[in-house]
Amino acid sequence: MNLCLDIGNTRTKAAIFNKKGTLVKLKIFDELTRALLDGFIREHTVYNCIVSSVKIPNAFIEEWLKNHLDYFIKLSHKTPIPIQNDYATPNTLGKDRLAAIIGATAYYPSENVLVIDAGTCITYDFMNEKKSYKGGGIAPGIQMKFKALYQFTDQLPLVPFDELGNLIGHDTRTSILSGVAWGTIAEVDGIIDRYRSFAPTLKVLLTGGDTNFFVGKLKNEIFAAPNLVLEGLNQIINYNVSKAL
Repeated sequence: MNLCLDIGNTRTKAAIFNKKGTLVKLKIFDELTRALLDGFIREHTVYNCIVSSVKIPNAFIEEWLKNHLDYFIKLSHKTPIPIQNDYATPNTLGKDRLAAIIGATAYYPSENVLVIDAGTCITYDFMNEKKSYKGGGIAPGIQMKFKALYQFTDQLPLVPFDELGNLIGHDTRTSILSGVAWGTIAEVDGIIDRYRSFAPTLKVLLTGGDTNFFVGKLKNEIFAAPNLVLEGLNQIINYNVSKAL
């Protein structure tokens, strides 16, 4: 079995996949410790591990994983991957973006694919039918937009995102809700339309923390894959283990 760790700025997603590529266990940690990790994998026979991190991982945990497992990878732009990466600056490409687009190959192995990761930022990543990753876009996420309106103005309040609201806001709070929520829906639909203008058969995968918000609200057809980054990490570790055999 494989252990995949996606370490973000505030939380860590830990997942165990079996030999068939099925996700058998998933947990989110606010703070990852060796004891918590040991307890997480104890019930399963884990041989391999891949770590993707946006910050410096805990050195003790990393050393412990290296010593207790057969194969360990710390994902970087130098890690061998099962697709062609045509990004001009691969060393600056977010590891989560790379993992998500690789995860998309399990859903659409020979299609033009757009992966939309709706989280702190909304990222757009395009891979053509030849499994060549071309790049994409980065935009502010929903929560970031609410915070920007509050921080960069003197009069606007910080509005909690707890409902979609009406298109026509009837006061300042609902007007902010309308502008951010409906504006972001229109933005995502508009970006998909532009990609489809040159890739008509485009398949769209949606992942990230705000996935549920978009489901059922976009006019474009999408497929929600909330664990796409972890699935991509699992493909990367399998690819490297197979090359090492």
